[in-house]
Amino acid sequence: MAGKTVKSEASTSSSSGNSDNNRGETVVSDCGRRKSSCGYCKSTASTSVSHGLWAHSITVDDYQELLDRGWRRSGSFLYKPEMEKTCCPSYTIRLRATDFVPSKEQQRVSKRMQRFVDGTLDVKSVETRKDPGVSASACGEASSSGTKKSLSNKNKEKTVGDHITYYLSEQVDNMIRTWSESGQFPCSVQLPKASVKKVSQAKRKLLVEGAEDLMYSSNIAFQIAATIRQAQSIAKDASQSAEDNPLSPKIIAEKLAASLDQLANTNGLAIRACNGHINFYTAATKVSSNEDSHIALGAQESATERKDFSLRLSPVHPQGKRRRLEIRLKRSSFDPEEFALYRRYQIKVHNDAPDHVSEISYRRFLVDTPLVPVQPSGDSRVPPCGFGSFHQQYVIDGRLVAVGVIDILPKCLSSKYLFWDPDFAFLSPGKYSALQEIGWVKENEVRCPSLQYYYLGYYIHSCSKMRYKAAYCPSELLCPLRYQWVPFDVAKPLLDRKPYVVLSDFVLLQNGESSQPLVSENVMEVQGDENHDEDSNDVLIDDEVEMTEPESESSDDDSGSDSFDQTSVEIENGNVSEILIGLNGSRLRYKDLRRAFVPEESYLESQLHRYKRVVGEKLSERMVYSLG
Repeated sequence: MAGKTVKSEASTSSSSGNSDNNRGETVVSDCGRRKSSCGYCKSTASTSVSHGLWAHSITVDDYQELLDRGWRRSGSFLYKPEMEKTCCPSYTIRLRATDFVPSKEQQRVSKRMQRFVDGTLDVKSVETRKDPGVSASACGEASSSGTKKSLSNKNKEKTVGDHITYYLSEQVDNMIRTWSESGQFPCSVQLPKASVKKVSQAKRKLLVEGAEDLMYSSNIAFQIAATIRQAQSIAKDASQSAEDNPLSPKIIAEKLAASLDQLANTNGLAIRACNGHINFYTAATKVSSNEDSHIALGAQESATERKDFSLRLSPVHPQGKRRRLEIRLKRSSFDPEEFALYRRYQIKVHNDAPDHVSEISYRRFLVDTPLVPVQPSGDSRVPPCGFGSFHQQYVIDGRLVAVGVIDILPKCLSSKYLFWDPDFAFLSPGKYSALQEIGWVKENEVRCPSLQYYYLGYYIHSCSKMRYKAAYCPSELLCPLRYQWVPFDVAKPLLDRKPYVVLSDFVLLQNGESSQPLVSENVMEVQGDENHDEDSNDVLIDDEVEMTEPESESSDDDSGSDSFDQTSVEIENGNVSEILIGLNGSRLRYKDLRRAFVPEESYLESQLHRYKRVVGEKLSERMVYSLG
């Protein structure tokens, strides 16, 4: 897409040469069966049933295999719905990226973003049609050489210089809002809007030597300091100087100027704080008296004009495109700007109470990860960014507008969560990010052939809000018993009749394979934890529920809950002697530990049987079952 750049900060300059044999180890603690209320059907009773594991660490290979057995993660908590018992059966859904066929609606989403980047999208019209509550000021006017008429209709009186001060004011306002939402300013105080004004030639001449490059200035720091003091009734301490006061204009201006440094780099400005003022300087040492005429508003400009002035409302693109869209991939880590966006998203879109959107819960849900990172190996076994947990940032003209939380694994990109700026809802950021993630898999399959699939989390047919995932087709659902992938078109009519189905039974019947006895639906292996899907996107991650593992109710003592007939479908036998145990830093097989227990009375052994059934024989012998 023109006007879009993709950056990856995930990989390091030097390759670590990881091989499959030195990707770390998986260490888990068994949380057992859990029961809780359901975030999908909104049941207040403990109707959501699942099995939980706490992952101290997990290799990307082991997590890939767990995904292919119906597991997901929320932070470091792994969970698997017990499909036969839970209120909302959740089927893992995936898509082969190279087979993806976008629908007309999905194509419209891509085209809308392209037009927005080009500057040819009638933002006001889209906002009125899509979301009357969307703020037009966040998006700016959609102008380019082909849309000057709509720009002039908005305000024919506005000069080019007015547009620059308006743009700079918006950027300062965005930073103030970010600070306020992250708690650096009292969130209960209504702060004034920033106003950046052009410094006249006469005033420039009165300033000290070297100030001839000063172009614009704002006194917003004085207004913020006064508003906060008045709202909080803070009386100045006679012993505290204005410079030491954390609410002083000087301190506020210096912090804002430092935070706006990225804006300076993007637009060719130098931004400095001076005695409480935020000043904007040109990069040139000398500015002509008609400098405003050289500032680009998305229209094409001559080479001479580009040399005369460096300030841009947005970077200039071919064909006069106004906006710059960057997609940045970075390793999962806490970022204050991301948290401020997440907080705004949860409060505005999900109507969460501000007190419930804390940094601790955000870190636990979307930042903390047990995945052991794998650095690029320089060959086709690992993509250039490596494997692990990532945040994919969507940045428009230097402003963070969306963040996708994803896991990149040996076979797939697994989409976990998306949060976005409500002001940009008209661009359908959920759908757009899903399309970008599918495109990312296509692109990187060339470099890493094993990386072929896009996992969209859980598909919940009984929850109408979660059915949108089937729109990314042709998709497959995971059979909850045999762990075979079944085309969605085959599964849908079955799920229309009942929420829980052993999907592979019907595939076997279609293929005429009757040598293996079909399984009655009450002969199911126990599966496990809460219904928290880690989605993919659009209305998308709007429907994902944060895992509340610590509050869920353990039900491991539920007698009879594990009783089911032994059939040929059950891959695992009753032998748990080869399960890998972690105890006091040592690693040993359960058979070597068993002599310390009486098998007939061993609670641990019954736990291990249940654990082996939910993770499978191979993983039970490879992952470390921690006993402390």
